[in-house]
Amino acid sequence: MSTKVLLAVVGPTAIGKTSLGIQLAKHFDTEIISADSRQFFKEMEIGTAVPSKEELNEAPHHFIQHKSIFEPYSVGDFEKEAIKLLDGLFQKKDIAVMVGGSGLYVDAVVSGLDEFPEVNPKIRELLNQKLEEQGLESLQKELKQRDPDYYKTVDQDNPHRLIRALEVSIAANKPYSLFLGQPKTGRGFKTLYIGIEAPREVVYERINARVDLMMKVGLLEEAEKLYPHRKLNALQTVGYKELFEYIDGHCSLDFAVSEIKKNTRRFAKRQLTWLRKNEAILWVPYNGEPGQVLQMVTDQLKNNLYA
Repeated sequence: MSTKVLLAVVGPTAIGKTSLGIQLAKHFDTEIISADSRQFFKEMEIGTAVPSKEELNEAPHHFIQHKSIFEPYSVGDFEKEAIKLLDGLFQKKDIAVMVGGSGLYVDAVVSGLDEFPEVNPKIRELLNQKLEEQGLESLQKELKQRDPDYYKTVDQDNPHRLIRALEVSIAANKPYSLFLGQPKTGRGFKTLYIGIEAPREVVYERINARVDLMMKVGLLEEAEKLYPHRKLNALQTVGYKELFEYIDGHCSLDFAVSEIKKNTRRFAKRQLTWLRKNEAILWVPYNGEPGQVLQMVTDQLKNNLYA
């Protein structure tokens, strides 16, 4: 094989991407890049469903708990580090595996990032101050005014995305959405997307079961340890912010857990919306036999990438 291929395993949360990624890495004797932006941080283990020690030992993994919540780490940082790692990996291997539930981070590796104007750090400071003093709704309202097109598609509960769009809009004095979709530099590898599909009710059942398991193995205790740092960007995420509300005395524990389940289901719905836009995905069943799935991937490689 002369063509280098990245197998990008995608799908909604809790569907089994980690397991399939390991199967593929073992079958093709290669390594795994995690593109799950929540699993980068070493302090957030239970709430981000980091692969178990046994799973990590089954195949080499990269970008798992390699950063601290106290370190700034952007999608641009990840793109540079992931491409550098892939360049080295492809010196030894023809195939690499990437596993990710974060669409922006997957796209950054596969296609590259859009180029944006330089932003004065003071703008971000002011937006973070606005978030702290006036709440998320104030950012949502400002983005709706400055960039109604992007407002319709952005995850409106994600303060990182809102602040990023606003800081660019303010710095450039034009909508953030105008900078999206620009021609990008090509990659030195091909990508085969492998999507795991399941009926929506199965996805939701698996999410509910995962949250129950997280609570059983200590998610509340993990959140209590992180509570003093709750204002950090890394902790503005599902599973922690709901428990911080409970710790603050704003709701019961049962309500907080139900909110984690509800917000995780909403996150999965957004993931599926992103995936449906990609017509190049090879869909495999969530409950398919490992041999069957591996055969589907191998056939796709032969028919479309090495023909």
